[in-house]
Amino acid sequence: MSDSTTNTDTRGFARKLADLDMTAVAPFLALAALFVLGALINPNFLSIDNLLNVLTRSSFIAIIAVGATFVISAGGLDLSVGSMAALVAGIMLLFLNSAAIDGDMAMLCVGVVVAIGVGALAGLLNGAVITIGRIEPFIVTLGTMAIFRSVTIWLADGGSIAMKSTSMRALFRPVYTGTFIGLPIPVWIIAVVGILAAFILYKTSFGRHVIAVGSNEDVAKYSGIHVNRVRAMTYVLQGICVAIAVIVYIPRLGAATTTTGMLWELQAITAVVIGGTALRGGVGRIWGTICGAFMLEIVGNIMVLSNIVSEYLIGAVQGTIIIIAMLVQRTLQKKK
Repeated sequence: MSDSTTNTDTRGFARKLADLDMTAVAPFLALAALFVLGALINPNFLSIDNLLNVLTRSSFIAIIAVGATFVISAGGLDLSVGSMAALVAGIMLLFLNSAAIDGDMAMLCVGVVVAIGVGALAGLLNGAVITIGRIEPFIVTLGTMAIFRSVTIWLADGGSIAMKSTSMRALFRPVYTGTFIGLPIPVWIIAVVGILAAFILYKTSFGRHVIAVGSNEDVAKYSGIHVNRVRAMTYVLQGICVAIAVIVYIPRLGAATTTTGMLWELQAITAVVIGGTALRGGVGRIWGTICGAFMLEIVGNIMVLSNIVSEYLIGAVQGTIIIIAMLVQRTLQKKK
């Protein structure tokens, strides 16, 4: 091979590296680095049992963060997801305890529908107030965060709501603890939610409209896109994702408390941002978001295994991560 051919290949490779979107690749590089760090700190980190446990525990935030990806990609923000999760869980458990339908399986199936319906309605409430009232998403969802949490506390009478039927609890528990082809059920649920969300965002006109609205709302309007409808639908999707996360969460403990979902909004937004989705809107990365949720759980797992930093500081570490992720995003955008 001649020197000129080698130089051409080198320049071609360098050009490909320059064209590579680092915001899309960075989450996966960071995930690989965390794997190396975890293995160095504690050899048990790479055990199959530990990794499957981390995947399972990350399922709630991963599913909620997928919904948040749509909201943020469209230029919105939802701070109410944690309180919404508590409300959905509380209403679902109250319904399951009502024994309104004969048969545990029938009750569970209808309970799942009730949860998804409540989540969708809560999301629709956020979307409607934001779009019709023309109020900033930050203000609206801050308000509904307080409303949802207060209603949950009222429903629980300041305590907790537990599933009364032991037979129903035993029937529901495998949704969190069960496996299919060697993988935990929550991992399969994450995969299905991720595939459906990626298809909607990348392969449908609605997904293209979400990105267009987040990129430039005025241009989207002039292009004939129903901006308010698209933006409201992203909040409905967020509510549905919250409900799915709750359906996975409830079998874990069989109960919900007034603190259920606390700080889930911080974790979901952090997962979205470190996954490469632009907080300003116009860019959405479903698989990056799921990777981001997995990274957050890995960080917590490493902290527990290492005993270097108290696990009570996980929230502080996650807050630091979102600040660093935003700084990295801004730096990469300036370089472009």
